[in-house]
Amino acid sequence: MSLDTLKSAIPDYAKDLRLNLSSVVTNSDLTPQQLWGTVLATAIASRSPIVLRELAPDAREMLTPEAYKAAKTAASVMAMNNVFYRTRHLLSDPDYNNLRAGLRMNILANPGVEKVDFELWSFAVSAINACGACLDSHEQVLRKAGVDREVIQEAFKIASVIQAVGVTLEAEEILKD
Repeated sequence: MSLDTLKSAIPDYAKDLRLNLSSVVTNSDLTPQQLWGTVLATAIASRSPIVLRELAPDAREMLTPEAYKAAKTAASVMAMNNVFYRTRHLLSDPDYNNLRAGLRMNILANPGVEKVDFELWSFAVSAINACGACLDSHEQVLRKAGVDREVIQEAFKIASVIQAVGVTLEAEEILKD
């Protein structure tokens, strides 16, 4: 299956999602590596087997092996970081922010791709996982690196569409008549 198969699986009541999925993937101003790394990382973060199964082969075709691995790594490390830092952020006791995290994140030093691309993928995953602290942190790094707001918005637009497609298709699978 592929992007086209995924689009055709979206029910008519969610036609806007079908159009948005097509638009965010085919009309993006991101570089191909940024686009397909964002697609892969957010497909993983969506936790939707259908979405991941359909989009991963296209991502593998469009990315170098190093970039494919780095996008998977971004989804993996952010799955941990988003829970940890979101919890710290939500706790009313600010003293937790003074404690050492004690979590290994060595991959962040050398993710195997351009740092900006890895940050963009981490940002998009953080959007799906709703970690405000991580979103702020990655957005600041991206902005300091000269990345325009429009590029950053493109990443969270992709994340929002991928997540919505996953939710919709999983619901359809469960509600089959």
